[in-house]
Amino acid sequence: MSMRVLIIDDSRSSASAIAGKVAELGDVETRICLDPEQAITECDQSQFDLVLVDYIMPKLDGIEVLTALRERAAYRHVPMIMIAATLDPALKRQAIQAGATDFLNKPFDWIELQSRVRNLLALRQVQCEQTDRARELAAEVEQATASLVAREEEIIWRLARAIEYRDGTTGDHVSRVAEICRILAETLGLGEERARILYLAAPLHDIGKIGIPDAVLQKPGRLSAEEMSVMRRHVDIGAAILGEASTEVVHVASVVAKTHHEKWDGNGYPAGLAGDAIPIEGRIVALADVFDALCSERPYKAAWPIEKAYDEILACSGSHFDPGCVEAFVAAWTRIRPLMDAGHAETVAKVA
Repeated sequence: MSMRVLIIDDSRSSASAIAGKVAELGDVETRICLDPEQAITECDQSQFDLVLVDYIMPKLDGIEVLTALRERAAYRHVPMIMIAATLDPALKRQAIQAGATDFLNKPFDWIELQSRVRNLLALRQVQCEQTDRARELAAEVEQATASLVAREEEIIWRLARAIEYRDGTTGDHVSRVAEICRILAETLGLGEERARILYLAAPLHDIGKIGIPDAVLQKPGRLSAEEMSVMRRHVDIGAAILGEASTEVVHVASVVAKTHHEKWDGNGYPAGLAGDAIPIEGRIVALADVFDALCSERPYKAAWPIEKAYDEILACSGSHFDPGCVEAFVAAWTRIRPLMDAGHAETVAKVA
């Protein structure tokens, strides 16, 4: 590839002579700047592969130019040659500290100049090739990671839908609960990534129902105390299924499976946790799960109108639900309400 060389020297004759010798190397494009301030502006607008800068110039000296260029990310690794009539040890130390890669004395030994320029351009070419390769590898890793994430998401959703079908319903419930959880997490300020993880983890909150007998799970009517005790085992079963996870999504899913039936006032199960002792993910899913369940038809009940379910969530703030989660629910209602319309408009109309 063609390499670009910038020559910064207030002497036009000197700069032109350098440019001519550099051009003799072949496949090199040279640019001359007589004004050091203009040269810095030029570097902001264009990428050069090698910079040769004279030490003594008006406005800015070579040290100041080197310092200014090294402060720019695009020029932190670009080779730079300091040119001076006298390069005493003190000046060399200053130049090195400012970022000089090499030095040349005036008057020039043209063979030496071409040799040093050739070597530094070769170094720069290797740098560019390595940078390009690093970008390619990063893109490949990103693509592979995206593929793994997509597969993980697909498995989660298919498993969640399987759970719902065994529970006698459709996958709409878990889809809505997942989306409500994401909205609440975002509204609570948990951040985009944590909200995404909870969105993927929430559909597995009832995975433990796989281990519940059909006679209990699909009973058309209210459960007896003994049957309710059996049903409550699904949280421990779910936590066991998802336990010792190697990914963050499954780890959060395990936490959610274990804690989404805990209540803010400590009257939930299985551990009777209260307040902030309940993980925030469990508190969010508890609200989303109950709200959508109230709005959904079940073998043992009709679907509630959405506004009635909304009022119930507010009434249970501080008892069943975290007041902070309820506040987020109210704040995000304009985002949550349309989710319910799509799946429940017909059912709610009948009930209302």
